[in-house]
Amino acid sequence: MSSSHRDNAASPEPEPDAGRGHSHASRSTAAVLTAHDVGLLVLRLGIGLTVAARGAQHLFGWWGGLGIDKTAVAFEQFGYPAPKAMAVIAGLTETLGGLGLAIGLITPLAGAAVAGTMANAVAVAWELGFFGGFEFPMLIGVGAAGLALTGAGRISVDALLPVLRSQRLIYGVAALVLAAILAAITIVLSKT
Repeated sequence: MSSSHRDNAASPEPEPDAGRGHSHASRSTAAVLTAHDVGLLVLRLGIGLTVAARGAQHLFGWWGGLGIDKTAVAFEQFGYPAPKAMAVIAGLTETLGGLGLAIGLITPLAGAAVAGTMANAVAVAWELGFFGGFEFPMLIGVGAAGLALTGAGRISVDALLPVLRSQRLIYGVAALVLAAILAAITIVLSKT
């Protein structure tokens, strides 16, 4: 049971509202935990599969994507050094990080990888402004960062792994710090 699950389990149940003349059925701890886990699953699937599909577009040209060679040309135009290598790294990070989020595998690292990649996408689209520019990669990145911090929940592969079974905030924080450092280095390299 994760620390957030323990906190929910330890919190007292709300008292029925006697002032309204009827009682409300209090939510059981199991119902709260199930809702929490289902909500995390929906977020993981939405964010993870969207990012994985985008990565497959970059790597393989699937679903009308550019493929690796044309993605490398775009990376060169954005100023990235070694554009083909950077395109492969970005495509792999999106594909593997997205799939990791979707199935809930090593979620702190998967979420941080996606967040770091989206930080680069935000930097590229910054000049276009918020609307029609960087709002989509920012939303995906913030969602992935949130998942890195919360963990995957009980409906995940992580729930089967002893080390990640009980998500600790420090796992997500450490992964996000690493992702921020790598994203900052990459962004600085693209601007020089």
